[in-house]
Amino acid sequence: MDRGQSSGQAQLRRVVGASMAGTIVEWYEFFLYGTAATLVFGKLFFPATGNDLDGIIAAFATYAVGFIARPLGGVVFGHIGDRIGRKSLLQFSLVLIGASTFLMGCLPSFQAIGYWAPALLVLLRFIQGFALGGEWGGAVLLVTEHSPRESRAFWGSFPQAGVPLGNLVATVVLLILSAALSPQQFLVWGWRVGFWASVVIVIIGYYIRTKVSDAPIFEAAKARLAHSDAASYGISAVFRRYPRAVFTAMGLRVGENILYYMVVTFSITYLAHRGMDTSRILSLLFVAHIVHVVAIPGVARMADRIGRKPIYVTGAALAIAWPFVAFPMFDTGDSATILFAIALGLAVHSLMYGVQPAVLTEMFPTRMRYSGVSLGYQVTAIVAGSWAPLVGAFLLRAYGDWFPIACYIAAGAAISLLAACVMRESKATDLNALDALDEARLAAR
Repeated sequence: MDRGQSSGQAQLRRVVGASMAGTIVEWYEFFLYGTAATLVFGKLFFPATGNDLDGIIAAFATYAVGFIARPLGGVVFGHIGDRIGRKSLLQFSLVLIGASTFLMGCLPSFQAIGYWAPALLVLLRFIQGFALGGEWGGAVLLVTEHSPRESRAFWGSFPQAGVPLGNLVATVVLLILSAALSPQQFLVWGWRVGFWASVVIVIIGYYIRTKVSDAPIFEAAKARLAHSDAASYGISAVFRRYPRAVFTAMGLRVGENILYYMVVTFSITYLAHRGMDTSRILSLLFVAHIVHVVAIPGVARMADRIGRKPIYVTGAALAIAWPFVAFPMFDTGDSATILFAIALGLAVHSLMYGVQPAVLTEMFPTRMRYSGVSLGYQVTAIVAGSWAPLVGAFLLRAYGDWFPIACYIAAGAAISLLAACVMRESKATDLNALDALDEARLAAR
């Protein structure tokens, strides 16, 4: 390897590290909320009704607010990011989500301030979701636009691996707090420590992100955009020019998004409802998250070798079958069996999730890529992941049985399977050639 190649690899590793650092921080905070919604928020921030599932359902409704805010964040950050760059917006999103998470840890309970408690929780959750909506697109593009085309899926998967790592850190923090404190101490003040600790992680992530720059391909596209009257960017342009890509991206996300939140969030509710101890559930999730972290880049490496489409089709097909296997395993009450079911769900999820950064990057030209990937990725969350734990809790309350929940997960996965079957194979796409084709189409107009 010559000096230029060595320098390029070092730069790429710095970019990957910066993207992962911020992603870990932001998803630590986002998933900390999801776990706390199950364990704490339903009891602290909403009036008692005599049924624990009512409080959990109310807490999951506020959980959904973050997902509803994410497309708005994706649109705003994507529009600005396609004009000024990825790096500066990633730094801003990190600070915004850190501040909202810290303030959540300071909120008084329903007993102290009444309905102001859930109202403020919803406001902070909205801000948190807005910031995260802009984070994902910028983080993955910072990596994929720096990556060689023959290994784009592999390098682009590392920000994805930052998601379960963030969830892993959140699980560890809550596990330590719930084990070290009595249930009463954890409910009154212990859970707040995890939210306050986010400040330290934000500072570290922000510092790391100051050490990288936008990719040369983006700088070139930015210069062309500044000197062209015909070129455009933003949400209206990407819908007008690449509608098939946007809707395909949305379809790819539905089943993957539902599956993930049912595995990592609703499973806590389901197992707790079946009488399993909280610390035991969190311990099993801790191990399963490690499996997920390892599986994501492994799957992406395969996608660089054999293509994106066969990997995604396999993942969506297996996602249809997973709930019908997993819920009977949950009902056994055996720790090893339950761990296998959760880990299997996350392994199936990685077949779709690990490939997404490369697939979405290769769908759009650089001038509107931030808007395109953010829109395709985040809008789906409104009807998929945002409602998944809430729908699961509602179905459990209404039927007291897992079968309707399994059918719901399978239906979402079927949508992703259809989208995966119709998507174009984009393995080793040349992003410069994609931009040239886009410019030729503009000139033809």
